[in-house]
Amino acid sequence: MDRAQKAEAVAELKQTFNETAVVVITRNLGLTVAQSTDLRIRMRDAGARFKVAKNTLTLIAVEGTTYAPIGDMLTGPTALATSADPVAAAKVAVDFAKTNDRFEIVGGAMGDTLLDVNGVRALAELPSLDQLRATIIGLVQAPATKIARTVSEPGAMLARVFGAYAAKEDA
Repeated sequence: MDRAQKAEAVAELKQTFNETAVVVITRNLGLTVAQSTDLRIRMRDAGARFKVAKNTLTLIAVEGTTYAPIGDMLTGPTALATSADPVAAAKVAVDFAKTNDRFEIVGGAMGDTLLDVNGVRALAELPSLDQLRATIIGLVQAPATKIARTVSEPGAMLARVFGAYAAKEDA
């Protein structure tokens, strides 16, 4: 990798750190190509990214960002899982680590808050941004549904009474 490629990689990493809400640092201890591809596909489907980057370049890229404290975690063969949704990358990484013993979560950060392994696992258990939005929409719609049901119920009761009288006279 020549100097220009390194500068380009650092710029790309810096842009990623400026646009992301969470960074999960993982250690790959001999993942096969198929396993790595599967992980990347899962990350992409969840709206996250998974990138293997040289630790020295990552250390240069995190300087001046809120993710500067993660530098101590960058030892050995590491990779970065990032996402704009604060939960997506952590959720996919934790789920993948449960099924693969060669994939280890080292820690991470959410802004300037460092996360250890347990912090990343706790973050993964939270509902995603889309799930929270769906819950809020459901809560907003519930009163309107109840109002519509309450307003239409007296008319339905009258219709049942008239139907009962009509059935009684026919019998």
